[in-house]
Amino acid sequence: MAAKWKEPARDALDTMTLSMADLNSLDSVQQLDFMPFDPIVKRTEGTIKDLKTGRVFKTTKGAPHVLLKLCGNEVVRAACEADVHNFGSRGIRCLAVAKTNENDEWEMVGLLTFLDPPRHDTKETIHQALYYGVEVKMITGDHLLIAMETARQLDLGDRIPGREGVVPIIRGPEGLPMLDPTTKKAPPMLAKNYGDYIRPGHGFAQVFPEHKFLIVQTLREMGFKTGMTGDGVNDAPALKRADVGIAVAGATDAARAAADIVLTQEGLSTIVEGILISRCIFQRMKNFITYRIAATLQLLIFFFIAVLALKPSDFHDDDWPNYFKLPVLMLMLITLLNDGTLISIGYDYVTPSQYPNVWNLPVLFLIASVLGGVALVSSLILLYVLLDSWHAGNIFHQMGIGSLSYGQITTAIYLKVSVSDFLTLFSARTHNGFFWSSTPSLILLSAACFSLFISTILACFWPKSVVDDQDVEGLAYNAPYLALFIWIYCILWWFIQDLAKVSAYYIMEKYNILGINDGTMIGKEGEHNTSIGDDDENLKTKLLG
Repeated sequence: MAAKWKEPARDALDTMTLSMADLNSLDSVQQLDFMPFDPIVKRTEGTIKDLKTGRVFKTTKGAPHVLLKLCGNEVVRAACEADVHNFGSRGIRCLAVAKTNENDEWEMVGLLTFLDPPRHDTKETIHQALYYGVEVKMITGDHLLIAMETARQLDLGDRIPGREGVVPIIRGPEGLPMLDPTTKKAPPMLAKNYGDYIRPGHGFAQVFPEHKFLIVQTLREMGFKTGMTGDGVNDAPALKRADVGIAVAGATDAARAAADIVLTQEGLSTIVEGILISRCIFQRMKNFITYRIAATLQLLIFFFIAVLALKPSDFHDDDWPNYFKLPVLMLMLITLLNDGTLISIGYDYVTPSQYPNVWNLPVLFLIASVLGGVALVSSLILLYVLLDSWHAGNIFHQMGIGSLSYGQITTAIYLKVSVSDFLTLFSARTHNGFFWSSTPSLILLSAACFSLFISTILACFWPKSVVDDQDVEGLAYNAPYLALFIWIYCILWWFIQDLAKVSAYYIMEKYNILGINDGTMIGKEGEHNTSIGDDDENLKTKLLG
């Protein structure tokens, strides 16, 4: 009678009660008025008329501790509290039922008990979230004992080394902030006044809707990137306030409108999957930017130094120019082939980071500078040796390919810069690992091999000609082994380049240079916190990261 039994059930609790009730026995009563469930008062209420006697009375169902405040019988109160505690310690939820007597006084009728177990995949989702540095706080209106038992079942808590199981920290609403009753504004300095209470807690029980909003606000003021999942109207403010609001499957229209993401299937494992996808996208963006900066620095600084410091006319008197340059056509070919290969980086295999990602541009520029700097040094050394190939004792003289023409030197530098650029891409994509630590995708590998093949063929068989007032001559005509030498030279320097990159990461991480470790501190702080929630309507989750 505390539900609208002649209409379809409005929530899971009404579905349960109406499906188990003998509805035909209600033909003798009439519902005059009905108050639907309100998360503030935590109960429903129906006004009923007995058609046989004409008597009018009220019925209600809701949270036991709420209904017990309506009933004044201390004996019943003590018995009810004992039963609720006993059931709650076993994970069994209780719903209290009461009605008014002839004196319009509320009397407890009894308790409805029901099970609301977590989804089968929730615990595994927690373990995945734990591994990837995601912390979750459970926010529920259920009894504190129910929340503690749920947290125990889900391993929601801090793992203690040397012991099995977890110790969840589930707190009540007593220490949580409340909106000002007059202005409805949040208290000032939430992070300072309530951060120490909210931050360590793994869950909060018996909360009101405003608590959800204020918990999200407090965590945001503490510097956390915050996500909120929910399904009800009372979740909408928190969903809107969070950095990412996630409405679960079956959510109300208000929750969907307030959320940034709407899940279409049951369960929350999709959230972890979405986090991993986003981190893979982040890694690809980081790979692209690191490589692009490294390649640009190599080209710009190489030609800047080559033009000013290495004058071909100083090495040979046979009408060699006063400064070194590559024909514009060759530079366009390098750019075109590189850009074509970079398109495929969007399909590359990447490993999502274990902890939340943050942009650290100084670190990114430093690593790109290391990669570009090593490639730059190798290019300058090769250019000097090539220009010096006419002198006795030069390495190319000893190999039998000395006395290179200026056109061959131009083509050799084109091949070196092109090969070095492509190899730099494979170093940039693995960050603090060696280039062999992550297998590239077949698409990226095929695109790079195709571009390198084209560059090598052009360098070997470019017809002897003048391009952009510059002599150009293929290496295969008079220096057939030079192309092979340049390939071996680039590969050797590639190992040096990769070692320099890994060493730079090692030093920066060891001494936290440029704050390289700051982005992982939050994730490591919660490394032993299991954290993800349940998609049940009474069990809300709080994602950090």
